[in-house]
Amino acid sequence: MYYHFLSGLMVTISVFSVSVCLGTAVGLVVAAGTSANSAYLRSTAQAYVATIRGVPELLIILLAFFGGTAAISAIAGRYIEVNAFGSGVGALTIVFAGYAAEIFRGALMSIPKGQGEAALSLGLSRWQRWAFILLPQMVPLALPAYTNLCISLIKDTALVSIVGLSDVMRVAFIGAGTMRAPLPFYLAAAAIYLACTTVALVGFRLLNNRYQLPERSK
Repeated sequence: MYYHFLSGLMVTISVFSVSVCLGTAVGLVVAAGTSANSAYLRSTAQAYVATIRGVPELLIILLAFFGGTAAISAIAGRYIEVNAFGSGVGALTIVFAGYAAEIFRGALMSIPKGQGEAALSLGLSRWQRWAFILLPQMVPLALPAYTNLCISLIKDTALVSIVGLSDVMRVAFIGAGTMRAPLPFYLAAAAIYLACTTVALVGFRLLNNRYQLPERSK
């Protein structure tokens, strides 16, 4: 039992780690798109965010897994099932990016526009303006909401068990059915998720203290 839960925990951590890294990167791109000069890019980014926020996470995971399987099978001419880990991570990345983009956009809007204009007047390129002016100020502004989003992602990783990925929730489900003792297995899963979210909260609290804006310090 302990071995299976440890193995499931490693899968859960892997799904979370990959999804949060890819989702953050995609979220930054989408957030930049919402403030782009091109109306087409702005509309595309806004449509992406609106779609993700309006569709349940579980449905996106099912679409990624079964839709991906159907698409690849149609192209290959034979049945090929997509990798459960890849489809799960892909779906959670898409979801995380949609919500992260809104957080980043809100943080960017809190930065005075004059700072970006001053950077352009100094001859900084668009990438230099992002790297040296906008991102350093955006991080502390976005971190509180970003922390909550990451905590939600830890819990949302349980949804990938629906496509057969052997994470903590899947191990608990199989153990509960096999041993006919659902309460101990589900309580063990709850304890594991609680421990993961607690560790994440402590880590993000340290980050928040580290990157807190000077004017917010008391």
